Amino acid sequence: MSSSQRQSGMQAARHSAPPAALTSSPSKERQRRRRRQLGDNSWGYLFLAPWIIGMLLFLAGPTLVSLYLSFTNFNLLNPPKWIGAMNYVRLFTMDSRYLTSLRVTFTYVAFAVPLNLAFALALAMLLNAKIKGLGLYRAVYYVPSLLGGSVAIAILWRQVFGPSGIVSQILAVFGVQGASWVSSPNSALWTLIMLHVWQFGSPMIIFLAGLKQIPKELYEAAVVDGAGRWQQFRMITVPMLTPVIFFNLILQIINSFQAFTPAFIVSGGTGGPLDSTLFYTLYLYLQGFGNFRMGYASAMGWVLLIIIGAFTALAFLSSKYWVHYEDER
Repeated sequence: MSSSQRQSGMQAARHSAPPAALTSSPSKERQRRRRRQLGDNSWGYLFLAPWIIGMLLFLAGPTLVSLYLSFTNFNLLNPPKWIGAMNYVRLFTMDSRYLTSLRVTFTYVAFAVPLNLAFALALAMLLNAKIKGLGLYRAVYYVPSLLGGSVAIAILWRQVFGPSGIVSQILAVFGVQGASWVSSPNSALWTLIMLHVWQFGSPMIIFLAGLKQIPKELYEAAVVDGAGRWQQFRMITVPMLTPVIFFNLILQIINSFQAFTPAFIVSGGTGGPLDSTLFYTLYLYLQGFGNFRMGYASAMGWVLLIIIGAFTALAFLSSKYWVHYEDER
């Protein structure tokens, strides 16, 4: 091979083989990206660390401990003793007050939730109209939701429906003397239901936001077709609001099952009169912190979790039959 041929072969090899810097640059670039991504993830985990630590210490940890305690006999003074499923068996076979608390709570949820949603929707539709001072009205109507769950409002509610309260004074004008709504087993629970209905602010605001999203063209077309207000409400407003109704329904069911403060304050912490206001959470509190039966109270807590989960699951399963979304055809 001549020298000219060797030189041309070497030049061709140099031109055909990529430089070393070019072959190593993609791998170095990937390594830099990995380091940069790892650094970004590290900062993210660092900012999430307080929440993760709080969840493990104050949520996940106590939840697992309560599950263990539900299978024990624990009185807060002595070490817990394992008794298996005896607490759960005792709940449904040996404790009549527990069954009463279930009945009272189910009655409360069955009436308080739909009445609260209906009242909130009605006021949302009124506030959706074009009137002067609308912002002030919305703020005023939202106040009960901010105050309704407080101890002070529960005390005020007990006074309002007491024997010398304003309700009894109004009824006295019509000849009804000495009526005490909170002291009667037939009406005490209904006063708490009315208190829950009075706390309509949060669902009302959500309904109002949903009403704002309904296209005005639908109502204009309905008017042209001769539809009245009731037909517009039934054929346009309710179907378009079903996702919002479903959302409010889930929230209200969960909150109603967890109601505690009104029953505790109005009944003086006893669930009276005659256990007519013995909410599930109140009886759980009495067992755990009144009778120091913390294992038994833990079992009640897990049963309540299952009940709320079952009602939520039923709501989701039924939603495909009555909840309509805008992108559906």
